[in-house]
Amino acid sequence: MLPIENEHVRSLLLKGRFGLEKESLRITPDGYFSHTPHPFAGEEHIVRDFCENQTEINTPVVSSAHEAIHSLEEYTAKIQKKLRSLPERELLWPFSNPPFIRSEKDVPIAQFTGDLKAKTDYREYLSDRYGRYKMTLSGIHVNYSFSDELLQAAFKASGADDFREYKDNLYLAVAESAAAYGWILTALTAASPLTDSSFVEKGRFGDDEFSGMASVRCSELGYWNYFTVWYKYDTIKTYADSIRFYVNTGLLAAPSELYYPIRLKPAGRNDLDALIANGVDHIELRMFDLNPLTASGVDERDLVFAQLFLVWLAAEPCKLLSIKDQVQAVQNFKNAAHYDLKTVKISLPDGAVYSVADAGVKVIERMKTFYCNFPADVQAVLDFELEKFVTPEKRYAWQVRTRFTNSFVTKGMILAEQRQQEACRV
Repeated sequence: MLPIENEHVRSLLLKGRFGLEKESLRITPDGYFSHTPHPFAGEEHIVRDFCENQTEINTPVVSSAHEAIHSLEEYTAKIQKKLRSLPERELLWPFSNPPFIRSEKDVPIAQFTGDLKAKTDYREYLSDRYGRYKMTLSGIHVNYSFSDELLQAAFKASGADDFREYKDNLYLAVAESAAAYGWILTALTAASPLTDSSFVEKGRFGDDEFSGMASVRCSELGYWNYFTVWYKYDTIKTYADSIRFYVNTGLLAAPSELYYPIRLKPAGRNDLDALIANGVDHIELRMFDLNPLTASGVDERDLVFAQLFLVWLAAEPCKLLSIKDQVQAVQNFKNAAHYDLKTVKISLPDGAVYSVADAGVKVIERMKTFYCNFPADVQAVLDFELEKFVTPEKRYAWQVRTRFTNSFVTKGMILAEQRQQEACRV
């Protein structure tokens, strides 16, 4: 726990670092997947994810949500300008759910050669195991680290003996608490209620499909493994070893195949040996949908809320989660991806059961109490998020369904054109 009774620690609570990963599909002006090679070779911050046409922006690490959004907008504009200048112009699809898909062959696996060929081989494995359609679902990963200044002050105030151990244990506690409460981020950022009919039935194009989910990629229809994950949070080694167990038993081909909404990651090379050797550098939140209602793909207030949420968890006593609790936590994440949050339930760590909407209100009310002496802009962000649970029309999924139903792809293409024009005017 962060010793927030210490005045110096409390003054540093909202000092942290952000890094964003944003996935988007390159498409043709008629709404189908682009089949051209990745046009950003050599770009450090614009890479490929699963598909050759799935761009991924990895922003530099910055000190505020505002700077992170600005960086994301800059790289998005760079992509848009490049796509507009291609011999055959392409667009950037602004939704988490894909547009038209003809068949699995229409989803081009990213092609790596030479020493990197193993990356393509791994994607071929994922294609066989999960299907390429699921791999087209795109989103935003939020990476957050508490500032070194805060961690050093907290370590000194805590009276702990070893800084590295204190830091790792703090992140482990936050990750464990985020497993129990992180469903709230899924509920607040879900923005993908509609799919084209070609996503669910080969050869049928242009009909809207609504599955009852606000976020398809975060629901039981989306990115999950074929088994329920649970971790050991005692030390960073037991945490890493619990992931390694799934690889050693053949349940996973690699740690990166673990589709869990929360990850602890080291600095630099991301593998388990580095995590054990070097400790935790940051926590990754993987449940944000692309928000088509914003130019960058994410609302700045949602990033600020994620920071407030993680700081709150770091200051709260951590309840040790049993295997049963962790299994329930996975179901909570899936339930929070539903469209109607009053019809599905959340089981909180104390065993109390509420609708997702009511549970969300209770969590944010606790956060408002915690932040009661903070500046008004902090309370404004909490009120913005609270309103989504109180008034369903405020949720992104409701707005997207209302605005883009009846020809989802056709209307989405109009938005994609608009976004490109806006970006190229900058």
